[in-house]
Amino acid sequence: MAQETMSFQAEVKQLLHLMIHSLYSNKEIFLRELISNASDAADKLRFEGIENSALYENDPDLRIRISYDKAARTVTIDDNGIGMSREEAISNLGTIARSGTKEFFSKLSGDQQKDAALIGQFGVGFYSGFIVADKITVETRRAGLPASEGVRWESAGEGDFVVEQIERAQRGSSITLHLRPEEDEFLSTHKLKSIIQKYSDHVALPILMKQEEWDAEKSEMVTKDEDETVNQASALWTRPKSEITDEQYKQFYQHLSHDHDDPLAWTHNRVEGRSEYTQLLYVPKHAPFDMWNRDHKGGLKLYVKRVFIMDDAEQLVPAYLRFVKGVVDSADLPLNVSREILQESRDVKAIREGVTKRVLSMLEEVASSSAEATDDAEKAKYATFWKEFGQVFKEGIGEDYGNRERIAKLVRFASTNTDSSEQTVALADYVSRMKPEQTKIYYVTADTWQAAKNSPHLEVFRKKGVEVLLLTDRVDEWMLSFLNEFDGKPLQSVARGDLDLGALNDEEKQAQEKVGEELKPLVESMKAALEGKAKDVRLTFRLTDSPTCLVADDGDMSGYLQRMLKQAGQAAPQMQPILEVNPEHPLVKQLHADDANFGDWCHLLFDQAMLAEGGTLEDPASFVKRTNALLLAR
Repeated sequence: MAQETMSFQAEVKQLLHLMIHSLYSNKEIFLRELISNASDAADKLRFEGIENSALYENDPDLRIRISYDKAARTVTIDDNGIGMSREEAISNLGTIARSGTKEFFSKLSGDQQKDAALIGQFGVGFYSGFIVADKITVETRRAGLPASEGVRWESAGEGDFVVEQIERAQRGSSITLHLRPEEDEFLSTHKLKSIIQKYSDHVALPILMKQEEWDAEKSEMVTKDEDETVNQASALWTRPKSEITDEQYKQFYQHLSHDHDDPLAWTHNRVEGRSEYTQLLYVPKHAPFDMWNRDHKGGLKLYVKRVFIMDDAEQLVPAYLRFVKGVVDSADLPLNVSREILQESRDVKAIREGVTKRVLSMLEEVASSSAEATDDAEKAKYATFWKEFGQVFKEGIGEDYGNRERIAKLVRFASTNTDSSEQTVALADYVSRMKPEQTKIYYVTADTWQAAKNSPHLEVFRKKGVEVLLLTDRVDEWMLSFLNEFDGKPLQSVARGDLDLGALNDEEKQAQEKVGEELKPLVESMKAALEGKAKDVRLTFRLTDSPTCLVADDGDMSGYLQRMLKQAGQAAPQMQPILEVNPEHPLVKQLHADDANFGDWCHLLFDQAMLAEGGTLEDPASFVKRTNALLLAR
């Protein structure tokens, strides 16, 4: 077939421009990315070979070979993995395979180190070759296809690429990088070996290079015909922990996740019993771009007896831990296991439970060490985890009943005891600071931290020095429907029901009874004026500075949750709030039922309370008109 020139996808052109202008601050990363792709190709062949052993052809020993040619100024990464057909070469090398390209470019900051961390998240590792090369040639043939259906793909990274059919006896792919003039440092056995041993030592198949030896007569290194394996070529998770350094764990994480950063924490252990498996699990430092999409298929790499089975096996980890990266290698599952079988397997359920408990233990250790640490970096560890993954982790309160208590101890909130919106308060910390006569854990929900901090519902709590949790994440209202108590203390919204502070407000109770009788006619008149708008009107002593506030009746949906449902395009029941009135406020003291403007004042106070809690007025124009009329009347 004749050569065919095709254009890159528009986003790839932008990406190539970034690569060519050194998006990576560390250029040698390109070799790690291409070796990782070659390793994936071998894994895919192993997987497909379970059903069709003929795909191995006459070459069953999988390997990766790295070579260079000083005269031609090229570096070649060759593998005998699954290879690509013509259609796959065009699809995989001419477009960005994963979705989310727009998000990728929107997150670029211009900071090379930060931007480099995005590369792996979007499946664009192949294009990193253009950091050091001004032209890339790929020759490939998919396993099972005849030699005549080999493919050559070539591009100079300038907006288009050429594809042609070639004769290729070797299965797999060979990627040749034509180096830029200033990249000669990579034309060295020593340099390439050091990069491989630094980033890819753990790759579970041999990485081969030609041996070199010193020739005394020529006074130079000469290449021999024999191969040598330059990596350990053993699956890291199968080795004893005592033989693995922290640096090797970090390097394996970067290989596994394509993350530029080190992991925040990891755990590695072998489980024996009814189900036997090895797990190596990591918590990243940063959330991926699509973390908040619950349709995102997170999960772990699944191996069975060291044979790769599938990426992103979401059945091995609950949705609220979808940020966890890692490997599970089972000794019990069949090699032909499918996603459908995983859903029904008792062994998989046992693995999932084990993985969940292990991750929770790891997070408990991080939280404990952060609390006790003197080193600033160690102190910040759990705060970093919570900032990145806290909203997702809170989903576990409703999804994982068996571990609810452990999860509740790990969640963090902002509170009136903190001066910023950072969520650092554990429920156990809150309980330890409760007043002697306090029996409940109090919280308020709002759209923002500022709105929660300034909520009129907090006025009496400030007066009495009672701490209140400030909940502003969208998941919080849903979470609280499952988290009813902690350490025997019920959680109570300060904006729901008739406020009962128990022994904290005995004095107010007596005063309220006295004032209630005096103002009963006024309250009844306000209730009549707000019929159809307020479910009820009653006096309250939860306010000290504001004239009114809105509360939800016990069992009713809060105004905050109603707003959230509407924003999400879902139907929300129309529930009328209760208007609570502060009898000590000057505006309330001046209200008289026989005043000509009494109805307008009632509606104004109701609308003010609605705005104060972040709500939206049904008729803003009437509110403005009413306010102006009352200002003129005074």
